[in-house]
Amino acid sequence: MKIKLKSIRVKLIGTFFACALITVSVMFFIFMLLMKASENIPFAVFFLNHIIFFTVLLFLFLVFLLICCFYLFTNRRMRYFEDIHNTLEDIAGGDLDFKIPVRGTDELSELAMTVNHMTYQLKLLQEEEKRWEKTKNDMVTNVSHDLRTPLTSILGYMELISKGNYTDEKALKHYADVAYNKGINLKTLVDDLFEYSKLNSTELKLNRININLTELLEQIVLGFLPVFKDNNMEYDISYAHDKIMVDGDPLLLARMFDNLINNAVNYGKEGKYLRVEIRKETHNAIIRIINNGHTIPAEDLPYLFERFYKADKSRSIDKNGSGIGLAIVKSIVDMHHGTVKAESEDDRTTFEVRLPFKCESETN
Repeated sequence: MKIKLKSIRVKLIGTFFACALITVSVMFFIFMLLMKASENIPFAVFFLNHIIFFTVLLFLFLVFLLICCFYLFTNRRMRYFEDIHNTLEDIAGGDLDFKIPVRGTDELSELAMTVNHMTYQLKLLQEEEKRWEKTKNDMVTNVSHDLRTPLTSILGYMELISKGNYTDEKALKHYADVAYNKGINLKTLVDDLFEYSKLNSTELKLNRININLTELLEQIVLGFLPVFKDNNMEYDISYAHDKIMVDGDPLLLARMFDNLINNAVNYGKEGKYLRVEIRKETHNAIIRIINNGHTIPAEDLPYLFERFYKADKSRSIDKNGSGIGLAIVKSIVDMHHGTVKAESEDDRTTFEVRLPFKCESETN
């Protein structure tokens, strides 16, 4: 077993021997005094007549001296131990702002560093718990609002239809169409909530296969052709390689790109243009979804991938958005160990996704 030279055990042994050495030195000094005093015959006779008393007295004196030496040598470390104990009591009471000063390199110092690290981690967990509690409360509030908004409209129009408060068949059809569209929006929100909950479940397992991103994105963009036509939008797909292979779940990746393109259409239709770029670097495939339209304020960019966040600060779903589409994108990217970010300037918004390759040989 390896013994640390600066461990408490070694220091205690060293302290004990130092105290014993001092005690022996004192004993030797007293012995020399007695030898000198024994030259005086009356004292020698008195000492021999009371030898038991002097022996006990000398023994008690030496024990007292040993204790005093040991206390003096260990007093500083014991006070340090008391400091650690008091700090632990404060931490146990819920105060995580205390920090134990690290002194020396023995086990007490290591204990102090461990306690400080533990306190730091507990503080982070406490802050994280508060943040998640706030997020949960915000989510409940936002879900209630986003569910109530279309539901109120549906009930309002259905009430008009039920009571016959319409002038002709055209008005009736208009009320029914509005109620139907609101119902579709409501279903979209519920579906997205379910999808987001499923993606964040620890039980979800990815069905990873080797995927050609170029083909996958071409298929997804082709599926949006009717949407582009309805919104008078032009589109373009740019790629330098016919095969860019990644290891991932095709259904989840398709959902992620579908959300990004749908977001670009909903919030960039005024720009009338959407571009999809596919590139590759040494270790990553890079996909950019670019649309023209209103510039997203810089202060909103860091929060776009949070649940229910909308850059226009609107709590309505007039743009057919549930408010968690980009949060779903972030979850799927994280599950594939990739990154996603947004940039917006000069009426041009870019969402960039980076996904790692399965292996280098499959990207050539």
